[in-house]
Amino acid sequence: MLKIYRLFLFLSLLSAIPGIVSAQQNHLQAIQAKLDSLSATAPGLRQNVQLQINGSIQQYLEGIASINNLNISVDPKLSFSVNDNLNGVTAENILIFLAKKYNLDIVVTGSIIYVTSYEDPGQFVKAPPKEINAKYNPTDNSLSVALNNDTLTAVAKKISQISGKNVIVPGSLNGKLVSGFIESAPFETALDKIAFSNNIKMVKTNDGFFIFQPLEDNEELYVNGDNSTAVRRAFKPAAATSGGGGASGVYARTVDGKKLVSADAVGAPLINLVKQASQELGKNYALYSDIKGSIDVHVTGVPYDQFLDILFKGTSYTFQEDNGVYLIGDSKLSGLKAFKAVHLQNRSIDTVVAMIPAELKKNIEIKEFKEQNTLLLSGSAADTRDVANIITQLDELVPVILIEVTMIDIHKTNTISTGITAGVSDSVKTGGTILPGVNFTFSANGINSFLNSLSKITSINLGQVVPNFYATIQALESNANTEVRAVPKLTALNGHSAKLSIGNKLYYKNTTQNLIPSSATTTSVLTNVYTPVEADLSVEIKPVVSGDDQVTLNIGVVVSDFTSIPTDGSPPPESISQFNSSLRVHSNDTILLGGMERTENDLTTSGVPLLSRIPILKWIFSARTKTASKVITVLFIKPTILR
Repeated sequence: MLKIYRLFLFLSLLSAIPGIVSAQQNHLQAIQAKLDSLSATAPGLRQNVQLQINGSIQQYLEGIASINNLNISVDPKLSFSVNDNLNGVTAENILIFLAKKYNLDIVVTGSIIYVTSYEDPGQFVKAPPKEINAKYNPTDNSLSVALNNDTLTAVAKKISQISGKNVIVPGSLNGKLVSGFIESAPFETALDKIAFSNNIKMVKTNDGFFIFQPLEDNEELYVNGDNSTAVRRAFKPAAATSGGGGASGVYARTVDGKKLVSADAVGAPLINLVKQASQELGKNYALYSDIKGSIDVHVTGVPYDQFLDILFKGTSYTFQEDNGVYLIGDSKLSGLKAFKAVHLQNRSIDTVVAMIPAELKKNIEIKEFKEQNTLLLSGSAADTRDVANIITQLDELVPVILIEVTMIDIHKTNTISTGITAGVSDSVKTGGTILPGVNFTFSANGINSFLNSLSKITSINLGQVVPNFYATIQALESNANTEVRAVPKLTALNGHSAKLSIGNKLYYKNTTQNLIPSSATTTSVLTNVYTPVEADLSVEIKPVVSGDDQVTLNIGVVVSDFTSIPTDGSPPPESISQFNSSLRVHSNDTILLGGMERTENDLTTSGVPLLSRIPILKWIFSARTKTASKVITVLFIKPTILR
């Protein structure tokens, strides 16, 4: 269709050329007739001209008039130069030649020849209106056009006539020429593409009118993320820098039925980005304060709320949605404050508030409701959301760790008692044990019988002992193995310590004597203070749950015991062992902690001075008791994570 239209224009132009040539020839013939008629009274027109002047048309014609005695007047508007040297031709021929060459007109009034520029009367005749090549198919509501420098008003008129739909062109687009070729496209799509190809925009109003409009300042046409033609506002950088800058803007696209906004702006004012994003996504907004400042931003496919968060991050501005309208302004305005109640499910508000970064808490007010374990946040919408998100992340279930501690104390004691004890005592009878150890007491009768038997065998007579005399012989060894087992169970929150202590407490006496002097006598006051001292086995375990159900245990063990119990009221001696360890185990694994061993040796000797120190004789003249004890403590620890 477009080729046929161009061929039609070419043929029309060829057909118009003979008419143009014919009109020019008629004009020269009219001048010829005028001059022929005047030559009867002005014979100088038929005389040859002998003139050589290279100057303006004014000078050239004045020279001809002066030589040939003619009355020639030249229009002052004619100021071009004439460089023709014509010899042997009449003044009439020169005038006709100049009229043809320089498109002049000659008017004869009486004997006066007036030379002026020629204006074709046909130029004031309006050309027939150009037919707009547009077709509308009501069956499928499609439009076809072939436009080539056609006026937009004529195109809109033609489309309105053939479609029955109102297409409006504002006064600012009068005289706008448009071009384009569209074949059988939906009506609204065709109008949109006509506008796009001619750098204007088309808007459909709610009452069904289609209006072509010029682009506003900083607006440009583009293909958005949905591959549809659209209009966006282009932002110029506030301060151009080398290697950067250029036009940028905001556009929207639809992903899974949800409109998202993308922006690429350098030094763009915040208010412009807000307005453009709101326009692209069709969001209603109201400004309650001036939005100042600019930003460099490049984001792709983010929701409208997130885009505003990005723009206002680090500024004093905020926004709040109220029934579909976004209220935007300074965060200090009371009407723009956001309130949010956060109910904790797993943590205590006392611990969570302490974890919130101070940088965020300074811009927001936090109220605690301990009865409901709830926090009420008030402040800007962005800060409120940030703090609420942090609280939600912190509000996780805290694991409880069950710790089973199996404590085994193994006591090993070895006591050896040897020696001979003799003395005088009433009512002592012969008797005792011989097996498994010797602990036998001889009375006076028994000893005397033994001495008599010895004197009969030998010639030695040792005499008799007194009636109340006795003697005890000891040769005894005893071993004691005692096992003490305790299986306590402890529970602790993750990161908190659990402590177990088992032991005993003794008191020793401190006596203080205070002397109170007076004029008559000095009074002495004794004060007894009983001070406690403890010996125990204490275990402190701090569990920390990490990934893969692993538990890090910080273990501290202190073992203390009394080595003896004094009878004089002095503080008892005490032995203390302790160790600290950190290790990691899986839940339900059992670990063994051992190697805590305590050894005590005690030797008690009594005998006759000097004789009890002589070898061999000391076994007769002394008695001794030797005790060796050993205590081994073993710990089994098993952590179990409870959820």
